[in-house]
Amino acid sequence: MSMSVRRLQEPQPEQGWHSKRRSPSLPEVYKSMKVPTKGSFFRRLLAFVGPGYLVAVGYMDPGNWATSLAGGSMFGYTLLSVILISNLMAIVLQALSARLGIATGRDLAQACRDHYSKPVNFSLWILCELAIAACDLAEVIGSAIALQLLFGLPLIYGVLLTALDVMLVLFLQNKGFRYIEAIVISLIVIIMLCFGVEMALSRPEIGGIVSGFIPSPEIIKNPQMLYIALGILGATVMPHNLYLHSSIVQTRNYEDTVQGKKSAIRFATIDSTVALMLALFVNAAILILSAAAFHSTGHTEVAEIQDAYQLLTPLLGTGIASVLFAVALLASGQNSTLTGTLAGQIVMEGFLNIRLKPWIRRLITRAIAIVPAVLVIGIAGEKATGSLLILSQVILSLQLSFAVIPLVMFTGDKKKMGPHTAPKWLQILAWFITIVIAILNVYLLYGTFAF
Repeated sequence: MSMSVRRLQEPQPEQGWHSKRRSPSLPEVYKSMKVPTKGSFFRRLLAFVGPGYLVAVGYMDPGNWATSLAGGSMFGYTLLSVILISNLMAIVLQALSARLGIATGRDLAQACRDHYSKPVNFSLWILCELAIAACDLAEVIGSAIALQLLFGLPLIYGVLLTALDVMLVLFLQNKGFRYIEAIVISLIVIIMLCFGVEMALSRPEIGGIVSGFIPSPEIIKNPQMLYIALGILGATVMPHNLYLHSSIVQTRNYEDTVQGKKSAIRFATIDSTVALMLALFVNAAILILSAAAFHSTGHTEVAEIQDAYQLLTPLLGTGIASVLFAVALLASGQNSTLTGTLAGQIVMEGFLNIRLKPWIRRLITRAIAIVPAVLVIGIAGEKATGSLLILSQVILSLQLSFAVIPLVMFTGDKKKMGPHTAPKWLQILAWFITIVIAILNVYLLYGTFAF
């Protein structure tokens, strides 16, 4: 009897958020993976390893390559501090995203639909689709560039070939969500190995790397540097990843109790933090490679991925440098299109509550990316891909606040989160990050249109 009383007295999330009548996020894989309730810490943690790496993929996608290559070639190691700060912001926000999904059983898009009016929800959905389109544009173009560099395939054909990713996601998801996670983690390992070799070949300045991680006031004062810095921010903290993470953490069949959710939040946070630290290594490695190979040799205008590929062999003195660069790019692009397709499904279902057959839903999501990419290449030509990749990341940065503000609001609301409400220190830190992102974006808009 006393146990029943205690349960009644526990603060619970709002009923609308916890109703069993509501369709779960990604219903085909919801609670599909077993989680051990006993055993060692490592064994229980291992059951939660996976979602963080799917999220980390978005933090090392081809859009990051474009911004990091441009930043490294133009400004040397200076913008390493921006990569570090962006990554720390990402760790905090992704931890909140996982907390929301586990505590409420709702992904961020569903949570917005529950909380906001239809006009607001529709606006948020449009903004999120624009962000996904910008992100997918970078991923699709990046994969197409890699195919061109490795096999001589024209960009337009490479873009169309990425449509097959839709079928791959469907096939893997039918096999089980663990298959998707295994492929994603394997591709991340390939990317890291490639850049480990590249770092050794480029012989960067250790002193320059260390000083680069210290923030410089010049980043704010120099408009061109600020533009690239915001591109790095947009490429690192990605709005659709917040929707994605809040959904895929629910693939774990953790206990639906206060203690079970508390444990799940803890392990999911560790998973995403470790994965994002690996993403930090990749992003920093791209900029360091660019600074060491290009900036230090006077090639200060290398923003095109194709130019970087062509220059690496003569500058580093070995053909393997260019090949590894292209292989890592292909792995990055393929990884990102897998997770981007899932994010598109989550956003469409969450905001609009539309239930379509999986293959139709995925084709729509992929078309949103492929059609703009084909038009861009057809109209602007292949030489414009580098500047378009950077622009896509700045667009992501401008969209970010519209995902971050609801996330921070919801995770700090006791009525919605119950006993899993974010602690005060985390709320303060999250709001500080939110304000910084908003101010920087307003400053970017002012700088763009005022001059």
